[in-house]
Amino acid sequence: MSRLKGVAGRDPRAGFRAERGDCGASVPQGLLKAARKSGQLNLSGRNLSEGLVVLEIVPQCVWRINVDIPEEANQNLSFSATERWWEQTDLTKLIISNNKLQSLTDDLRLLPALTVLDIHDNQLTSLPSAIRELENLQKLNVSHNKLKILPEEITNLRNLKGLYLQHNELTSIPEGFEQLFNLEDLDLSNNCLTTVPASFSSLSSLVRLNLSSNQLKNLPAEISGMKRLKHLDCNSNLLESIPSELAGMESLELLYLRRNKLRFLPEFPSCKLLKELHLGENQIEMLGAEHLKHLNSILVLDLRDNKLKSVPDEITLLQSLERLDLSNNDISSLPYSLGKLHLKFLALEGNPMRTIRREIINKGTQEVLKYLRSKIKDDGPSQSDSVIETAMTLPSESRVNVHAIITLKILDYSDKQTTLIPDEVFDAVKSNIITSINFSKNQLCEIPKRIIELKEMVSDVNLGFNKLSLISLELCMLQKLTFLDLRNNFLNSLPEEMESLIRLQTINLSFNRFKILPEVLYRISTLETILISNNQVGSVNPEKLKIMENLVTLDLQNNDLLQIPPELGNCVNLRTLLLDGNPFRVPRAAILMKGTAAILEYLRDRIPT
Repeated sequence: MSRLKGVAGRDPRAGFRAERGDCGASVPQGLLKAARKSGQLNLSGRNLSEGLVVLEIVPQCVWRINVDIPEEANQNLSFSATERWWEQTDLTKLIISNNKLQSLTDDLRLLPALTVLDIHDNQLTSLPSAIRELENLQKLNVSHNKLKILPEEITNLRNLKGLYLQHNELTSIPEGFEQLFNLEDLDLSNNCLTTVPASFSSLSSLVRLNLSSNQLKNLPAEISGMKRLKHLDCNSNLLESIPSELAGMESLELLYLRRNKLRFLPEFPSCKLLKELHLGENQIEMLGAEHLKHLNSILVLDLRDNKLKSVPDEITLLQSLERLDLSNNDISSLPYSLGKLHLKFLALEGNPMRTIRREIINKGTQEVLKYLRSKIKDDGPSQSDSVIETAMTLPSESRVNVHAIITLKILDYSDKQTTLIPDEVFDAVKSNIITSINFSKNQLCEIPKRIIELKEMVSDVNLGFNKLSLISLELCMLQKLTFLDLRNNFLNSLPEEMESLIRLQTINLSFNRFKILPEVLYRISTLETILISNNQVGSVNPEKLKIMENLVTLDLQNNDLLQIPPELGNCVNLRTLLLDGNPFRVPRAAILMKGTAAILEYLRDRIPT
């Protein structure tokens, strides 16, 4: 029978015999029976709803599931067509994660048909040499254990496609590792590795390699031999330089080199497909034309927390660039030509900027780009914006900033503590083009109805620091809106009609009264940034967030989240996920401090499979 093929010769006890009753409460017979039909057995410690207890050893009945006669066969010898256990499926998927296993026995060899073995989050210090006999294995997850070494026998798993070894105590890689030539995804992050074998270059099928959070001081030049590699993560190591050969990796799309000791930016003449380059938290002092001229496809360039003093005019060569992070450097000025790029996000905080006023930077990316573009044509207006008293003022000190309307295209009536926006403010627009509205820091209880008059041109609206308790339909008709600031109001819901804001990229809902993430936001596919800190949000929907392919920043700090769904880890587009100040217990603060990538990885590792 197919279930016994290849097993009888390996184990003297093989053949039909009564199943030993040593499973107890840890593995109910119903689970074993279902596993014989499906070929899958899930004994993850998370499945408390099924009455499972945390395992400290793997019961014999699990290893012998394909060998022994099931207990129910001894009780009932008349089988229907669906219960003929001798015709049922070999176990191909075994999940025993989130338990307290300290070791696995060589009985592992009794499951030669396994294609998936998931034993993450246990207390394993080693793997049995019998693992070499799982020749059909395609995915092996041993992450979050206490492995100090890997058995050489692991190199016998020639069909392995995914190998997950993150969060162990590995100090070296066994010889012969290059024999895993079908390997596509290899995660060695959060170990104690000091070197990467040059033989890694033979892993010709590898698409994703994660070496982050180790103790690597250099990378072998041979790493460039991985011709299919798309994703290379070397964050949080001790790298002082990058081998020039890395520049020849033509398939590379994502390169993470944050939190290292790099002093120079590498050049990438052959990396025509590179989309994201993360170099934050290094010691890079110079950014030159030679570093930029080959990055034709770059979408994200992260240079935060370095020692850059300037940005070259050649930054305009990066025509595809969408996100540029220059925060916390020593940059005092920017080339005006930067305004020509179609950036969606530009971070400049923490720089000693002298040529751009702080108030412009505070208004966000689009205002900074507009300002830079205006300086290309001329040196622009004087530093102090002239405020013109119009003849149409109210007694309540109504002042309309006509200069801002004409020169900066901003309708500004902020910080007046008024309960309504006077008609004179809208009248002052006349035939001028207005792209930004700032009515913040007033006492508005409702959005001015005349805002709809500007629906064909306004892209930025700031209504923060008011007393709004609902959003009017007029705001929902501003179909060119890309930036909306509603922070510090009394909002607890958003109207479904906001779905029509088909260009909205950033929304700030911080310091309001939301108890859930408003449903309508999930349906605004253009959203890139959602800021909803300091509310009372108690839940989010990870499945709906995952569909939001453009979402890169989600701020949920200081809310009422009692738990973080592990599926949130599948939102791989997120670059910034802020969760501090919530009452959940996991992820722990130590994980949160490691940043977004670590949080997402932690959550992914805990998704039931």
